[in-house]
Amino acid sequence: MVYFLIFISAIFVNNIVLSQFLGICPFLGVSKKIDTALGMGAAVTFVLVLATICTYLLQKFVLEAFGIEFLQTIVFILVIAALVQMIEIILKKISPSLYQALGVFLPLITTNCCILGVAILVANDTMKLPAGAESGLLTGVVFAFATALGFTLALTLFAGLREQLSMNKVPAAMKGTPIALLTAGLLAMAFMGFSGVV
Repeated sequence: MVYFLIFISAIFVNNIVLSQFLGICPFLGVSKKIDTALGMGAAVTFVLVLATICTYLLQKFVLEAFGIEFLQTIVFILVIAALVQMIEIILKKISPSLYQALGVFLPLITTNCCILGVAILVANDTMKLPAGAESGLLTGVVFAFATALGFTLALTLFAGLREQLSMNKVPAAMKGTPIALLTAGLLAMAFMGFSGVV
C-alpha cells in the first residue's frame, strides 16, 4: 500500500515538473508532438531509475563512508553523464532499433535537471514520501520510477495540448512561447487539484 501511495504522490500530487519545477527545459522544448514526448519520457524513465540506483549506492558506500559528501553534485553529474554514454554505446551494439528510437533523446537527458534532482533527493533521503514510508534503496527506486512516469504524463499531456493549440487560431502576440507558458500554468493549476489526496 505504501508503494501505491508513493506512485500516486509522485505522479499526481508532487509532480516533478508541475509542482517542483524540475525538468522544465525538455518540458517546453520537446513537447511539440506526442510521439517525441513519449520517446523522451521513456528515455528519462530508463535513465532515471538506473541513475538513482548508481548514485544512491555511491552516496552511501563511497561519499558518506569517506566523509566527502561535499562532492555529491560533481560526482552525480559525472555519473549521470557516464551512465548515459554507456547506455548509448550498449544500445548501439545490442539493439540498434531501440538506439534509433532513443538516440535523439539520450544526449538531452545528460543535461536534464530532473535526473540530477531526483538522484539528490533520493540519496539525501529528502524525497516527499507519504506517511509511513521509510526511505531506502527500494523506496528510492520506486520513487524514481513513479517520478519518471509523472514526468512522462505531464510531458505527454502538454504535448497533446500544444498539438491542439497549433490547429486553432491564436492571437499573434500569444503564438509560440507565450501560449505554451500559459498552457503550462493552467496544467500546473489543474494538477494542484490533487493536493491533499495523499
